[in-house]
Amino acid sequence: MTTQAGGLRGAVIGESEICDVQAEGNLYYRGYSIHDLADHSTFEEVVYLLWNGALPNAGQLAAFRTELAAHYALPEGIMTLLRGFPHGANSMDALRTAVSALGMFDPDHGDNSDAANKRKAMRVQAAIGTAVAAIERLSQGKEPIAPRADLGLAANFLYMLHGEEADPLYVRTLDIDFLLHADHEANASTFSTRVTVATGADLYSGMVAGIGTLSGPRHGGAAEETMEMLLKIGSPDKVDALVRPMLTGEKRTPVPGFGHAVYRAPDPRATHLREMSRQLGELHNDTRWFQMTTAIEAIVDELSNTPERLAAGKQGIYANVDCFSASCYYEMELPMRLYTPIFAVSRTSGWCAHMFEQYKPGQKIIRPRLEYIGPKELPWLSIEKR
Repeated sequence: MTTQAGGLRGAVIGESEICDVQAEGNLYYRGYSIHDLADHSTFEEVVYLLWNGALPNAGQLAAFRTELAAHYALPEGIMTLLRGFPHGANSMDALRTAVSALGMFDPDHGDNSDAANKRKAMRVQAAIGTAVAAIERLSQGKEPIAPRADLGLAANFLYMLHGEEADPLYVRTLDIDFLLHADHEANASTFSTRVTVATGADLYSGMVAGIGTLSGPRHGGAAEETMEMLLKIGSPDKVDALVRPMLTGEKRTPVPGFGHAVYRAPDPRATHLREMSRQLGELHNDTRWFQMTTAIEAIVDELSNTPERLAAGKQGIYANVDCFSASCYYEMELPMRLYTPIFAVSRTSGWCAHMFEQYKPGQKIIRPRLEYIGPKELPWLSIEKR
């Protein structure tokens, strides 16, 4: 048996029409460049695109937004469940449990037809932001804030956290962030959703698998880790002294927010969040987080992306999507414990799209192999002789 190096890296596990991640630094959703979508579309348009294969017209988008808004509110049974969680419960643990329970309240529970799965996806995409906001409010000893049907997904999420309409720049930043995180091909959490529903399990089971996978710090924790680094640095003039040794010292360590498993060029999503970080800093007359992040970016580029290193075939190290999302979240006064749940709110759209695809007739159960490397042909000994 031939093994794949490093956790199936580079192994193709199937075909998909949803997302094209290109190593040279391009990203497409259903054939549309992420740059065009980030510049001109909204998250709701992208969700529609991922689920339906085409961008909506004005009437379709209006109807889609109306249907989402109709499902913003959580069932009372879910609210009771959230209130019963222990104080200090991890936000992703709480979200995983809430979404699992949400499946039992879904009127299409037990129906795995295409139409039912589309309705389930609509409900879970609408409600997951409400759940995250309610979990956060309750963790602070505050009452959850009811959603507003007149607000979009990003605006509503910020409203439910703070109880007032957010600054338009906050709304646009979060909307772009949601859009950029919506899908990324066969990443670990998306793969786990497809593995789950390939067995015939329901969409909510796939969602729970995705949330559980994303909760791992090696997948969903990069933005939080990046912000912790920025807080430790504290000011732009201290960047060099703290970051350069990470790349040149005797014990070299990865720089949070840099590098990617697929891209061998700059992450195209970082381009847009870099700009939003700059704008948020200027809004607050405090650009230090943006300055620190760009200073780190310059040092990483200087030391890791030299012509000699790249000519030798080594992978470049560039800012990834989490590098600038960290400072964007912080500028919008979002607590770090919410960084990964925010990721989950966005990635729900991609998870559902991939589950729809996996449910199509002809798809097989996903069953890879492991190469056995343990001892062989051991003699059996009676218990008295062991």
